[in-house]
Amino acid sequence: MTSLEGKVAIVTGAGRGLGRSMAHALVEAGAAVTVAARTSAELDSFVEEAKAAGGQALACPTDITDETSVERMVEATVETFGRVDVLVNNSGIVASTPLVEQSAEEWDRVVATNLRGTYLATRAVGRHLLAQKSGKVVNIASNFALQGVANHAAYSASKAGVIAFTRSMAIEWARYGIQVNAIAPGYFATALNAEMRDDADALASVVRAIPARRLGEPDELKPWLLLLAGGDSNFMTGEVIVIDGGQSVR
Repeated sequence: MTSLEGKVAIVTGAGRGLGRSMAHALVEAGAAVTVAARTSAELDSFVEEAKAAGGQALACPTDITDETSVERMVEATVETFGRVDVLVNNSGIVASTPLVEQSAEEWDRVVATNLRGTYLATRAVGRHLLAQKSGKVVNIASNFALQGVANHAAYSASKAGVIAFTRSMAIEWARYGIQVNAIAPGYFATALNAEMRDDADALASVVRAIPARRLGEPDELKPWLLLLAGGDSNFMTGEVIVIDGGQSVR
């Protein structure tokens, strides 16, 4: 396992699902981790779990779409742990709505969470990374950004924006020893899609679209996250790692 001893990471959208799993992976690798999300109870339970495992964690309730809230998240991290080395931009929401039925408010909410939030967090953390001339940004995109998916225009567009943002920042910050990469997951088994998985017909429909004929398991993302968060990827930037069982290759 990649060692992140002495490193400090921030994971947004870490209250549950893949964000929580990735935050645990960082703690297991030795990093001190700030977990950010809207719901404080989920964050507090994560901190208890991390401490029980001998790790360090800070709960920071955050509205990722609000500039002041994001700035406070980064300030709290630096005040508590002294620095920040890794940012995992995982906060995201999905809306499955035909475009002509989608309100402008819903579109704005999806884009604000998925794309604006990535921008705000990267900018706030970036000031510290530039000052120390090192750091890692890992943006969580989606395989929906790479293929046409009906009824997901806002989500797909916002995640495609995350990929473009990743590549732009990789070029902008490469000379400062900062690497910016992305992971584009497909369908993974988490609490967020438990209702779909409990519906045999819905699950079968999703699985039929995946050449591997199964959903991913959260632990399957961990090696790739740790690669991008650790020193083994110091000459790798602007890349998008797709982990979706072959779905986006079709």
